[in-house]
Amino acid sequence: MRLATIRTRTGTSAARLDGEVLTEIPGHADVGSLLADEDWRQIARTATGPRHLWDETELHTLVPHPSHVLCAGLNYKAHIQEMGRELPAHPTLFAKFADTLTGPNDPVATVPEDPEMDWEGELAVVVGRTAYRVGEEDAGQYIAGFTVANDISMRGWQNRTTEWLQGKIWNRTTPVGPVLVTPDAFDPARATLRTTVNDVRVQEHPVADLLFTPEYLVAYVSTMIPLRPGDLILTGTPGGVGRARTPRWYLTAGDRVEVTVDGIGTVSTPIT
Repeated sequence: MRLATIRTRTGTSAARLDGEVLTEIPGHADVGSLLADEDWRQIARTATGPRHLWDETELHTLVPHPSHVLCAGLNYKAHIQEMGRELPAHPTLFAKFADTLTGPNDPVATVPEDPEMDWEGELAVVVGRTAYRVGEEDAGQYIAGFTVANDISMRGWQNRTTEWLQGKIWNRTTPVGPVLVTPDAFDPARATLRTTVNDVRVQEHPVADLLFTPEYLVAYVSTMIPLRPGDLILTGTPGGVGRARTPRWYLTAGDRVEVTVDGIGTVSTPIT
């Protein structure tokens, strides 16, 4: 099943995508609201609300109000090794906030305070049930599905200190979408992530190279805090980011950065 949050004339609505048709799911303004209902799968599957053509519909960020947005850094084995580091024993985690999220096709504005705007294409996990202190072997049962994100980062601010937070939480800089794909319709181990900037491919890597899997991350984070329906976990980016290039390459107004994960779709972001 494929779910989206769409913009309508009266606000937003969760919707089910079948082929090229989106069907609104009445009573739920977004996918996060839908996932908060224990019967969300049945509700989504049987919804018969207003219908919209995919190409004629504006998409909202998938989950506008998650209680947590957690992100893993340094999580692709090949990228860690090419940077000359040893594989870590534990995930490197940082947080974002709902204010950072934006739609999968919405523009992201440059900021005068930091000209070092960089891309980070990522697979994201969407939590479907409250998870607290769950084991890795059971963590898959708490995953509602997967989506695509771009952890656009302000590298100058990020590298002011050894803590990354200040480079990661700028307003409306994290596009998420276009859809949630449920685990029965998507296998991360078979997918490839690709990022392009102005149609130039800058990242291409199998998701199977993740050091800490989606299930591991759900279990690890839930050891510390309860994860709730609609929470997001960004799983990290592979090699190919702008800061690691020679010469360094940063995003500027007029650019377009696109992140695609096989089997899910594309986040396409104009930089303004």
